[in-house]
Amino acid sequence: MTAKANSFGQRTFDFIEGLDRLDTPEAVLGNMLRVVSRFGFEWLAFTGILRKPGETLDDLILAHHSPDGLHDLYANRDYVRIDPNMRRALRSSSPFDWTWEDYGDEYGPRSTEVMRVLAEHTMERGFFVPVHGAGGYEAAVAMAGTDVDLAADAKPGLHLMSLYAFERMRQLLGRKSEVKPPLTPREREVLAWSAQGKSAWEIGTILSVGKRTVDEHAQTAMRKLGAVNRTQAVAIALRHRLFDV
Repeated sequence: MTAKANSFGQRTFDFIEGLDRLDTPEAVLGNMLRVVSRFGFEWLAFTGILRKPGETLDDLILAHHSPDGLHDLYANRDYVRIDPNMRRALRSSSPFDWTWEDYGDEYGPRSTEVMRVLAEHTMERGFFVPVHGAGGYEAAVAMAGTDVDLAADAKPGLHLMSLYAFERMRQLLGRKSEVKPPLTPREREVLAWSAQGKSAWEIGTILSVGKRTVDEHAQTAMRKLGAVNRTQAVAIALRHRLFDV
C-alpha cells in the first residue's frame, strides 16, 4: 500500500517514527508524556503485572512519571495487588477511561482506598491501556490527571501510540518480542488501512471485497501476531515494519 496516512493518523505515525530514533527508555517516556500532557494527563506509567510471589512494584515498572511521593506510597502499601484498574484490565482487551469514583463495593474497601489516594495526588481521571500477549494480560500503559480532556476521536490514536511506545520501551530494555509469522499482502493492506482509522466496511469498499472478508483477514493477522484486538495488531505490525505508513 502506497497511500499516505490521512489526517486521522498522521500525528500518530509521526510520533511512532520519532520513537524509533530514540535510544533510551527515559526518552520514550518523555516523548509519550509530552503527548498525553496535551490532554491534561500528569502521570504516566509503563508497567507489568504480578507474576511471581514476592514481586514488588519496582519489579514491574518499566518507567514512570508520578506526582511527588505517590510512587513510594503506592509501593509501600502494596497497592499494585489491589488496584481496581489492574484487576479490570485482566478482563478487558480494550482501553478504558476511569474516574476515582468508579469503583465501589464490587472491588472491596481497600480498592476504594486506592482510588481515594490517587485522587488526593491529582489523579482523579485516567485512561488505561491493557497490553495483552499470547499468555493473556501482561502489562499496561496507564495515565491520569485532574483536568483531563480526552475526546472520543483522540482515543484510537492514543491507544496505538501507547501500544507502540510500550513495544519500543521493551525493546530498549532488552526484552525481546517473539518472532512473528509473515502476513499475506492482503492482511498487511487491511492492517494498514485500519491504522488510518478506516472501518471494516470502508476497507472493503477500498479493496473491493466484502466486510466479512476484511474481518477474516484482520482476525487471521491478529492470530498470527498474537494480538487481541486490531489496534494491537497494527502496533505489532508497525514495530516489525510489515507495512509502510
